[in-house]
Amino acid sequence: MILHTTEVAPLPDYRLFLRFNNGEAGEVDLSAEMDGEVFEALRDPNVFATASQHPLMRTAAWANGVDLAPEFLLDLMRAQQGDRAA
Repeated sequence: MILHTTEVAPLPDYRLFLRFNNGEAGEVDLSAEMDGEVFEALRDPNVFATASQHPLMRTAAWANGVDLAPEFLLDLMRAQQGDRAA
């Protein structure tokens, strides 16, 4: 099965709610992941709020063309959920 998102919703404080086609869902905090020139524009809360599911790539994408791989997002979500459970 090729992993992809089925739902992407922006939340305050550089977080996303994500649902994946494998049934997993939850929030991911991207505040520590926005390093580098490509992600600089996402530091603007108004730009970050444009996050949605890309209709063809089926991952999180923003109006400025930035996107993140669903595998990266799922791994990060799992790691962060583990941190909260500890």
